[in-house]
This record gives sequence, structure tokens and C-alpha cells, in this order.
Amino acid sequence: MHAWHWQIWNDLPYLTCSLLDPWPHGFFTQQFAPRSPFELTEILSADAQPYRTQQIHGDIVLAPSEIPNPDDRKEFSQADGLISERANQAVWVCSADCTPALIADGKTGQVSAVHAGWRGTALKVIPAAIARLRDQGSDLQDLRVALGPAISGEVYQVSHTVAIEVGSTIAALQTDLPDAEKIDQLRQLPNSPILPDATPERSRLDVRQVNRMQLEQLGLMPEQIAIAPHCTYQDPTNFFSYRREKLKKVQWSGIVSR
Repeated sequence: MHAWHWQIWNDLPYLTCSLLDPWPHGFFTQQFAPRSPFELTEILSADAQPYRTQQIHGDIVLAPSEIPNPDDRKEFSQADGLISERANQAVWVCSADCTPALIADGKTGQVSAVHAGWRGTALKVIPAAIARLRDQGSDLQDLRVALGPAISGEVYQVSHTVAIEVGSTIAALQTDLPDAEKIDQLRQLPNSPILPDATPERSRLDVRQVNRMQLEQLGLMPEQIAIAPHCTYQDPTNFFSYRREKLKKVQWSGIVSR
């Protein structure tokens, strides 16, 4: 098992994952608000160049060379993933229940940060980021993926429609089946990420487990993937949760390339 550790900066807590130890990185808590990635980068690496995007719940992944004005602090390119291209590039995503994924390549030193809510997961945004890393020389066996604090499956209620849209990325479902039968099929998967809910036409959805299964179906081994044991919805002390508070607040997660 990969360990998750609380780190302290100026009495403020943030999380790191042992899987990513060689890279400066952090899954920052709500206590760091309202600091921006440009300020948070200095905590991780004083000389790194920070990059962020305007997230749109899609599957677009950008590299720094594709961002027209990286020093612009007000207007940002639209994307839900970033990959580095050289050393000392800090890539950032924000989340408030969605899954923040930090990816690193042990051989090239390059990294990626991805925002994967249910919509992005349905579009396979994390595999899209890995495809871009592979395009610039990464091999699957060298990758390490840490899935940070997010809403857990036991408390994340969604419609059957959403559960099926996300679940169909990890299981072949017959399109002509009624929704109830598709849900039954998904719930029968080993360690299914689709859990029962007491409300009719509703399921509980574990988005991080869906992402884990997508990664394993790509060819990553279980030991290359770590999932944080923290739920944003159930930990109001450390994390904003949109589902809990309905407020547009976020926490940032970032990693620096080597």
C-alpha cells in the first residue's frame, strides 16, 4: 500500500503520496484558500514555472507550449488536464468533490495534473492525459498515478443515467437493455464502483474507483495507482465540498516535473 502523509507549511496542512515522493507535489486543503497555484508553486519549488487552466469538465489536455499567455493571471486556456514538457514545470488542477489526479513518469521525470469529475471520467480524461504523455515518450510501466481527495462512493448519489454513462467506460453494456438491467450488470462487476442507493432510480458512484479501473484496463498495475483515504464531503475540516455546501470554492493539487 502507498502511504499518504500530512505535511505542514506555516501551520497549514496538505497531503502528499509516497508514490510521488521523488516529485515536489501536494494535494492542498481548504486552509490554503484563497492562494492561487502561482503562490502555491513557491511552497513546492521556488524556481518552478506554474501552469493552470479554466476547467470545463471535458477531456482536453494541454501542454505548456499550447498555452498562449502562461503568465496571464486572469484569462486561462480551457482544459481539464495539463502535461509538462520539461523540468521545473508545475501543473495544477482544482477540485471540490471531483477527483484530482497527479501523474508522474519515473523515467522521463515529466508529470501531469488532471481534473476528473463524473463528466471527465465518462470522457476518459485521465487516459487522455496518459496518451499525451506516451506521445512524448512515456511508457506505461514507468507511470505512477495518485488520485487525491474526492467525494467517496458511499456518499455520492447520482442518477442511473450518470452511473451508466460513467460505468460504460469500464464495462461493455448492451445498448438495447433497460437502464435497470444495465445497473444490475454494473453492480455485479468485481469491486463494483456502482453501489446501491435507497432512492429509486439512484445509485452511489465511486468515481475514483472507475478511474482506477480505467487505468488498469489501459495496462497499469495496481501498485502504480494510489487512492487517497479522504472524502471531501465527509471531511469539512480540511476540504471544500460542492455537494455539501453548494459554494464555488476549490482546493488545488499540483506537481512539479523533474
